Amino acid sequence: MFLELSSIYPFLSTLLQIFKNWWWILLFFILWKPFLFLYWWWRVDGFLKKQQMVLLEIKLPKEILKPIRAMEVVFSSIHGAVYQPPDLWEKWIDGQVQLSIGLEMVSIDGQPHFFIRTPKQYRDSVESNLYAQYPEIEIIEADDYIKYVPQSIPNKDWDLFGSDYKLMRDDHYPIKTYSEFETEREKEEEEVVDPIATLLEGMAKIKKGEQLWIQFLIDPIGDVDLTKSLSKWRKSGEELRDKLARRPTLGRPKSMIQEAAEILITGKVEEGKKEEKEIFPPEMKLTPGEREVLAAIEKKMSKPIFKTTVRFIYLGRRDVWFKPNFRLAFSFLNQYTTGNLNALFPEGRTFTKIRKALIFQFLNIDFIRGRRHYVRCRKLFRKYIKRLSPFFPNPKGTFMLNTEEVASLFHFPSERVAPAPGLSRIEAKKRRVPPSLPVE
Repeated sequence: MFLELSSIYPFLSTLLQIFKNWWWILLFFILWKPFLFLYWWWRVDGFLKKQQMVLLEIKLPKEILKPIRAMEVVFSSIHGAVYQPPDLWEKWIDGQVQLSIGLEMVSIDGQPHFFIRTPKQYRDSVESNLYAQYPEIEIIEADDYIKYVPQSIPNKDWDLFGSDYKLMRDDHYPIKTYSEFETEREKEEEEVVDPIATLLEGMAKIKKGEQLWIQFLIDPIGDVDLTKSLSKWRKSGEELRDKLARRPTLGRPKSMIQEAAEILITGKVEEGKKEEKEIFPPEMKLTPGEREVLAAIEKKMSKPIFKTTVRFIYLGRRDVWFKPNFRLAFSFLNQYTTGNLNALFPEGRTFTKIRKALIFQFLNIDFIRGRRHYVRCRKLFRKYIKRLSPFFPNPKGTFMLNTEEVASLFHFPSERVAPAPGLSRIEAKKRRVPPSLPVE
């Protein structure tokens, strides 16, 4: 035994000496991922600071005869015009990322507004696509409304309440869309059902000193992206579809080496299993509700996809701030719920309502809850004004919506459908200058 230990000792001594001299090499394998992430974050931060953003306000006419489907065409066109994934050099050297488009519905002192925030280089594309489907609207460049409120909210004079949103189920399941509100089937425009009408009515009734902000950030996703995020998402959607359709999954075939090893170990030769053919395929056994879910999933995957952020903030002066008004956003987003498909639900990690821990309830103490509330409010407010995803630079907190779902959330209703008194509309229709008009 002593001889065995004495023979091992030189080996251990050599190994220890190697570790003393070269231990730092292990740090490379441990820290290379955090280092790459921090480096990429640094480059992205520099890239975003160089971008010039434009806030466009859309002035609506009294009559909008186009259906909501027209807005889906707008977003399909914007998807192709704005989608610009970076290559390897642009990603790691320039810090380029896919820039998002901000869709915002805002009520300031009881006056609703529609805004679209876009990078300056995409402004012409966004405006031309909007005018192509809605020639009667007026688009003007506006000052950012966030500049006119204190940047230190919440404080002694102002308070806020808000949350980011998430999907209740896997994002392959769609939310309720305009096609299910029967907007295309109504003969009279007055009979059209539009969720935004409810929101605008509520927005028009909030008092002076109060504001309600609803924001949708959409990033176009495509197969050309280096991360192949859309390809992975569609592949997982096809797997979910096959699972719901009860289709048999084909196992990965065994290699010859694996089969030979199993024979040597067990001594048994695995006989081929006889396939039992069913008279009716699994798809024929689905209920009508299950077929509807499958059709909805396939329909969602067939259209252009946006990586989406949904959030709202209700803020105001403390002397007029009425906290229950935040339910205007709750009721609006709740209208897109479908029991057998999907729904929008507040993200608990960013929701500014802090629930007291059970142990604190039992001890009747609350020394940290106020601080947690303040930190969450500051984070939510900062992400809103910078138009960043909930956990930026971490991609978590976003989900996939197609053009039909985005158009259902953000579109332009006519005055007959949404007669909100506070929403200013264009009195006269504007026409383009005739080409025959002489120009100096």
